Amino acid sequence: MTYTNIIFILLILLCVAVWRWGLPVSKPYESRMIEIVSKSCIKCHQKLNPGIYYDWKKSVHSEVGVDCYKCHHLLDDSSDLAFKDHFKHTKQPISIVVSPKTCENCHAEEYNQYAKSKHANTIAIMWKVDKWLQHGMNNEIERTTGCFACHGTVIKVKDGRPVSGTWPNVGVGRINPDGSKGSCTSCHTRHKFSIQEARRPEACDQCHLGPDHPQIEIYNESKHGTIYHAEGNSWNWIPEDGMWLAGRDFRAPTCAICHMSAVGRSILTSHDVTERLAWEIQAPLTVHPSDFTPFPATTDWQVERSKMGWVCMQCHSESWRNEHFTNLDKVIQNYNDNYYLPAKQMMDELYQKGILSKESYFDEDIEWEFYELWHHEGRRARMGAAMMAPDYAWWHGFYELKHRFVHFMKDAEAIKKRGKSEKFHHFPGQLVKPR
Repeated sequence: MTYTNIIFILLILLCVAVWRWGLPVSKPYESRMIEIVSKSCIKCHQKLNPGIYYDWKKSVHSEVGVDCYKCHHLLDDSSDLAFKDHFKHTKQPISIVVSPKTCENCHAEEYNQYAKSKHANTIAIMWKVDKWLQHGMNNEIERTTGCFACHGTVIKVKDGRPVSGTWPNVGVGRINPDGSKGSCTSCHTRHKFSIQEARRPEACDQCHLGPDHPQIEIYNESKHGTIYHAEGNSWNWIPEDGMWLAGRDFRAPTCAICHMSAVGRSILTSHDVTERLAWEIQAPLTVHPSDFTPFPATTDWQVERSKMGWVCMQCHSESWRNEHFTNLDKVIQNYNDNYYLPAKQMMDELYQKGILSKESYFDEDIEWEFYELWHHEGRRARMGAAMMAPDYAWWHGFYELKHRFVHFMKDAEAIKKRGKSEKFHHFPGQLVKPR
């Protein structure tokens, strides 16, 4: 056998081997480096932060290969977001702050829906609506640990480290260094990012509670909440077919079901909680969302009410649904006409006559009374009626609203008669200039 024949036979055998077993191709250098770095992240943080590691290990992200580096990596090590100290250790640029822009890579539709919601824009809304921030007297640390913990901070970074006072924060409307709004981990807490968690009412109760917007307390009092607490642990929170259906998977709605989840194939899932609202019942004067000046919606309230109505009709009759909406509309008219508008007219008159000072808010007792009239009792009455919690609609709502109103009017008449109002001079905290 000649040398040429041997070479020819070897080539044939090589072709057969490639055809049978394939040709091994090494990964590109960059891909192999990313894999090495990712494994290094996991190995290190498993020891340093076992809670983070085991949360991630139980997540869908872990199952599909989304690891630390895929969410935290940066392409540019000169970026302001690049964590300098960590770069010295790994030679790979990472960002401590993970924004919705990162999540958009896999969840584009959810990102776009959320970006136009009231949740994402709640910082701007808060500064326009809440007197504490417009002309109030709460100081920086009170705002940071209170208001901004839910509404969100404007995050600033230096050498990759978030600046104190702007971090830690997972507020629903925080402004991220890349300009995006919000934090997905407000509802899908890191590092498990659970869908089941976000579907439960407890996902909302960190922020939606208390004297001014007690949605979780209202939900717990309602029949919906009663059923959830009695049976919720047996519900199917993550069905295999991806369809979360009334009757089959759950028996009563949670916050997510009413405001976000799909209804069959006609009402689609949305991460824009501004949808399905017919009224702005957290506003001083109840208006339709498109008429809410601080954040006018582009929606048609009648279309959105129809969507919410279909949510109701998964478990209720059409007549039941219609009568519930009729009662809510009458509650809103009652609040607007008999409580808010007369009180607002009185406040306007006192300001116009120079009896009340416009220098700052909350430096006169009557200003507190008017603020709490709409911000506390007025909201509770409307929200209690909307979510079917009679104790909040009456005893925590209109009963206390009525009590507040008659004393407000009595004090206002006395001030008007005297022609002056006493001001508070010793107030803890610092003044906040209007934006």
